[in-house]
Amino acid sequence: MALDLEKFVKHLKDNALPGFGQGKCATHVRKALQAGGAFVTPNVASAKNYGPVLLQIGFREIEVKDPGSFHFLKGDVMVMQPYTNGNINGHVAGYTGTKWISDFVQTDFWAGPGYRAEKPAYVVYRY
Repeated sequence: MALDLEKFVKHLKDNALPGFGQGKCATHVRKALQAGGAFVTPNVASAKNYGPVLLQIGFREIEVKDPGSFHFLKGDVMVMQPYTNGNINGHVAGYTGTKWISDFVQTDFWAGPGYRAEKPAYVVYRY
């Protein structure tokens, strides 16, 4: 079954929490992928480990050298490693065509000030 990117994005938008995230990005992105028709088991609790899951359901890695100037497409998903003294689980978020959403609506690609300052390793996936 193909992933319905419109349903994936709609679920992200409809279920974003107000304000800043609550460390539930992996759960929110998994549920959005499932809403889009993907089979994703709930056993991937750590956002930084989402790459293999995305590859298994049909995403592919794309090269993004500068997230500030890159033209992302609706449905792109980013998987980010943790930053020093940050959440050990890293971060995962989906792109709606205008915003990155995980469990909250992000102001940009970087999930917060720690990620923005340190710019840890990340991979972007496209369906």
